[in-house]
Amino acid sequence: MSLPPEKASELKQLIHQQLSKMDVHGRIREILAETIREELAPDQQHLSTEDLIKALRRRGIIDDVMKELNFVTDSVEQELPSSPKQPICFDRQSTLKKTNIDPTRRYLYLQVLGGKAFLEHLQEPEPLPGQVCSTFTLCLHYRNQRFRSKPVPCACEPDFHDGFLLEVHRESLGTESKVSVGILNIKLEMYPPLNQTLSQEVVNTQLALERQKTAEKERLFLVYAKQWWREYLQIRPSHNSRLVKIFAQDENGINRPVCSYVKPLRAGRLLDTPRQAARFVNVLGYERAPVIGGGGKQEQWCTLLAFLCRNKGDCEDHANLLCSLLLGYGLEAFVCVGTKAKGVPHAWVMTCGTDGAITFWESLTGHRYIHKPTNPDEPPVAEQPKPLYPYRTIGCVFNHQMFLGNCQPSDAVETCVFDLNDESKWKPMSEEAIKSVCAPGATTSLPPFPPLCASTIDASVTSNEIEMQLRLLVSEHRKDLGLTTVWEDQLSYLLSPALASYEFERTTSISAGNEEFQDAIRRAVPDGHTFKGFPIHFVYRNARRAFATCLRSPFCEEIICCRGDQVRLAVRVRVFTYPESACAVWIMFACKYRSVL
Repeated sequence: MSLPPEKASELKQLIHQQLSKMDVHGRIREILAETIREELAPDQQHLSTEDLIKALRRRGIIDDVMKELNFVTDSVEQELPSSPKQPICFDRQSTLKKTNIDPTRRYLYLQVLGGKAFLEHLQEPEPLPGQVCSTFTLCLHYRNQRFRSKPVPCACEPDFHDGFLLEVHRESLGTESKVSVGILNIKLEMYPPLNQTLSQEVVNTQLALERQKTAEKERLFLVYAKQWWREYLQIRPSHNSRLVKIFAQDENGINRPVCSYVKPLRAGRLLDTPRQAARFVNVLGYERAPVIGGGGKQEQWCTLLAFLCRNKGDCEDHANLLCSLLLGYGLEAFVCVGTKAKGVPHAWVMTCGTDGAITFWESLTGHRYIHKPTNPDEPPVAEQPKPLYPYRTIGCVFNHQMFLGNCQPSDAVETCVFDLNDESKWKPMSEEAIKSVCAPGATTSLPPFPPLCASTIDASVTSNEIEMQLRLLVSEHRKDLGLTTVWEDQLSYLLSPALASYEFERTTSISAGNEEFQDAIRRAVPDGHTFKGFPIHFVYRNARRAFATCLRSPFCEEIICCRGDQVRLAVRVRVFTYPESACAVWIMFACKYRSVL
């Protein structure tokens, strides 16, 4: 949504008109001159911006100006579940309504007028006739405020034209923000206007000092990390190479300590339990980091904002998000870095209970595994617990406060002891060193974690749309085979409890409601008839793509292409929504027909 140019011009004219009526410039000059004479001590070179603003506020001039000003917005501010307020966004097509903006707050109107040098889409093939073209969407995060632009067709110079009204917090004036891809033509306007000459010198000085502090902290941490690594190599078994990762490169090509990718994250009222959080992370798409020109896997970890905006990422991105959410629920959680079968690098999450119980969480599937170590010194005939998890080796574990390297004789997960306080088994990094570069506010180079956003998907409407599309696809497919199609709405409705039960089991690992479903189906299927059902799960909402996948299953194809006497077909779709517009889509095809011996 954006503010039209004519409205922006009217808004600025309104401000200048009101300021002229009040002769505000003359009053400001008088008050500032008087303040400098009365408050500037002999040993002071100048007063700070904050001192001057306080003087204006004491005299009431700021309140007088704000009382006379009316701004225009198109919507009432909505509350985010995990943040105070949703940023106001303007739209050219909407009917602008007048509303008063809080005079005690400061706002920044950011207008995006276009873009240049967007090249990623050039790797994709041209869309075929009838295919939906790819689009760019600009996702913005400012402190605890998030919003996104309208999608525009992919182009080297995309036609972005959106405006956003951001609430500026006092302590954040002068902070920088970065755009990672392409070049945007951005126009910034501050309401009420700032005296740029007065504040620019202070802002530049603060930024320079922050950059110096950041660079020095990062340099000292790098020196410490090299020393830690040399010590670790001396105590690690020399015959066993291990996957220990201290730094990872993000989507902007910046190397960051892995601990900085994790931070306690509260989901507000969007997610109620840790297991529901695991389900949410599971339904986010999985995609290995792309490599330009082919070749092996590119080593890239996404910052949380990039991961959420793309709604898909690699196993490390899923593990970092799940660990952050579990930390937010008060659990002692760590990201584990190791390998799966055939030595494939992998990342998963581990929680340590107060009773010493170790639980592995697979972020790509939502499955949980209880770890029971085996004793390699036991005789072969002794009964040992058989691991159910897919993990083979583990090199290190970390969270936002700790980093520990595995220095046990074997890095096999099944034999590892997870007593993280035993330095003979786990070599820790200095918590102070980690805190110097990963603690909140420790460095400006680390992007803050964004709040989660509620889903914008209407589950009922989307479920019905996908179901209607699937009915049409099934009817067309059977028509091509020379078969007629008769749908039974009541049988379709009876499939709903099964789909709800499947999602409940995925979230809680508890099976419930199956008895009622089976009883209802027995009553709906007459004697001498056969019932067949096929449930399947997706994390996308493309009906045609889902149908093509279903046809690759011989059992599902047998139901869709069912032949016989008194054949009745049914299909039911249930969409379960999660934050960030992620969703779990359950589809069940079913048929009943008269059995012929």
